[in-house]
Amino acid sequence: MNLEFDRIIPSLPYILEGIPTTLKVVAVAAVIGFVLGILLSILKISKIKPLNWIADFYTSIFRGTPLVLQLMLIYFGSPQILGIQIEAFQAAFLAFGLNSAAYISEIIRGGILAVDKGQREAALALGVPYSGMMLNIILPQAIKNILPSLVNEVISLTKESAVVTIIGLGDIMRRSYIVGGETYKFFEPILFAGLIYYVMVMVLTILGKVIERRMRRSD
Repeated sequence: MNLEFDRIIPSLPYILEGIPTTLKVVAVAAVIGFVLGILLSILKISKIKPLNWIADFYTSIFRGTPLVLQLMLIYFGSPQILGIQIEAFQAAFLAFGLNSAAYISEIIRGGILAVDKGQREAALALGVPYSGMMLNIILPQAIKNILPSLVNEVISLTKESAVVTIIGLGDIMRRSYIVGGETYKFFEPILFAGLIYYVMVMVLTILGKVIERRMRRSD
């Protein structure tokens, strides 16, 4: 085994410059996924059947096809379908956000259904509007219960964001691959990229546990 980590040391700052790009994609995608996931979860529990079908169909599409395929369709297919080239960053957060929404909607739906039905009935009996009941009573409790699952989804987004390298976005993985091509040493820079992802995931895990403890104390 011939490992030469000293050859990639000068390139480490270049790889580290990919962290903001990765975090931006994850952050924007997480917001899109969360907001759209809430909307889809409400449609899924609606008593109007067509709304259930629409939400379920959306979920089946994005859960039933590979994320990398969705990313490639948005980025490489946009010139043919829309007549314009969607930028790599926009394609990345759209693909990840739309995909994440399908999973988050199921998580939130489960959280909503886990809330005691008596609270919903009491709110309606008191004349609280449905939207106000969902936003102020049901959703806060549901999110508190599903927080670990939401943190896991963000962690998955962080790791899966590495696939944006196929559309040329200068994230951590793309930069490590470029360094490998320049030095003819791929193992070392890719291993370093793996270390960066591991540290980011550990930080997210710790933050999730801290938030969870604080929310429990507020009960």
